[in-house]
Formats: sequence, C-alpha cells, structure tokens
Amino acid sequence: MEKRDEKRNRSYEGLLFGTAGVPLSAPKRDSIEGIRFLKKLGLDAMEMEFVRGVKMKEEQAKEVGRVRLEEGKELTAHGPYYINLNSRDKEIIEKSIERIVRTAWIAHLCGAKSITFHAAYYLGMDKGKVYENVKNAIQRIIEELKRIGADDVWIRPELTGKPTQFGDIDELIKLSEEVEGVLPCIDFSHNFARTLGKFNSKEAFDSFLEKMKKELGESVLSNMHCHISGIEYGPKGEKNHLNLRDSKLRIRELLQALKEFRCKGIVICESPNIEEDAIYMKELYNNIKQ
Repeated sequence: MEKRDEKRNRSYEGLLFGTAGVPLSAPKRDSIEGIRFLKKLGLDAMEMEFVRGVKMKEEQAKEVGRVRLEEGKELTAHGPYYINLNSRDKEIIEKSIERIVRTAWIAHLCGAKSITFHAAYYLGMDKGKVYENVKNAIQRIIEELKRIGADDVWIRPELTGKPTQFGDIDELIKLSEEVEGVLPCIDFSHNFARTLGKFNSKEAFDSFLEKMKKELGESVLSNMHCHISGIEYGPKGEKNHLNLRDSKLRIRELLQALKEFRCKGIVICESPNIEEDAIYMKELYNNIKQ
C-alpha cells in the first residue's frame, strides 16, 4: 500500500542525523539552544524527548518552531514512557491516548512532522487481540488530531526492543497499511535486541528494507524516522543502550544498506554519548561509496 499524503510528506534531501534530546555539550539544556547548537556540531536534527511528560508550553513550542525554520533543522518528538494502549485499566488507555495527542499537538506547533512512542505491552494476551486494541486506540488518536488540526504529524509506533512489547515490524507494517496517518518508527537497535542478535548482517538489513519497500511502497524509504544506538541485550531482549563502539551492532553494514536503498529521512542517535555517535554515524555514512 503506497502512503500518499503530500501534507505530511516533508521533502528530505537525504539521510539526516541528529540527537535524542538536547546535545550534551550544548551550553543550556533547552530545546531552542539545542537546535542552534546542532549547527556547531554539523548535525541536522533533534528529537524532543517528552519521555517524562509533555511539559513544553504552547508559546514555547511556537518559538521552537520559529528557531527550527531559522536554523534549517528538522525535529521529531518522543512521547512519554507512561503509555500502554493495551492496558487492562481503561483509565490508563485514556491517559495514554491523551499523552500521544498532546505530544503530537506540541510537535505540530514546533514544526515537527513525526512523533514516536512505545505503544503497548502484550500482558500475556493473544497478539491478535492486542493488535486490535492498539489499532482502535490509534484510530481514536488520528481522529482527534484531525479535529484539532494537528493531522500533519505522522504517528509512528516504535519498533520495540523486547518480545513482551507490542511493535515488531509485521505489526507496524499492518498498522501502517490499515490506519491513515501511521508509519513505523524503525529502531534498528531494538530490532537487533528483539531478535537476540540475529538482525545483524548486511543481508538482514537489506531484507528488512526490501520488506518495507514491498509492503508500504517505495516512498516509505524516502520518509523515514529511525533510531540507532549501541545496545546490550539478554535472553529477554533489550537491556540498555551503549555507545556504538561498545556494541556488537554492525553499524557500517547497516549504514551501507541505508545508502544502497537510497533511504531519506531522519536518523536519531540514542547512544549515551548522543552527539558523538550521531557525528560518527554521519561521517561513516558520508564516506560510503556507492
């Protein structure tokens, strides 16, 4: 299914690299200063980390949007961790929906075109039932965003790092096919951890990107929102993020695949040393010859 929506499809010139949150070396822990500091670092984007709640006020968000345009940088946003669209507690589902809508609204005011979040846990339930619960909640989110005029923001459930979490690639592709305004946020490191290290070769990366292209249309590879970091995993999947040089993820082969498939969009680095690894990835990517 080809995703066609010019309102949402920001034109990316190539693959852009950025940080998960304000760069650590920025003079102030502030989104506006973070955006301005990207230029000094030679980076292109920043993900606003609303993981502990969307505390940014609307006027501040509008100013962030103005600075984003002034500096020519791209933004994404990560919703709160306190989200479970498959909770047995209806109040938690309602609050989760509210948090995602609020994330998208503030992102809209900032000029971001994409948000991500960890959608749900299986809680031992049938995966088909979990999928329907998540789908129904996201359809409600999309309708609310249309109502408030923030439906220019892509809603992107994240590919998650543990088998207990909703969000493998097949589920995310199916959601994207069935719900308008939805695309996956591809966390390549999470997929490495979720598969207990099996997703870690050029062949695996190529096959993954080919699957996305086949199922969602070629344009999906020109409108990507990705996460990459070093990562440690155990028998239950993701344990914690690492710096890339301390991880077994074959980052050069992954970047080679992204280049060969001519992927465009935003790569957000979630390593502990966010800007160092973002710069490292950008340099590696730029030095790959086709």
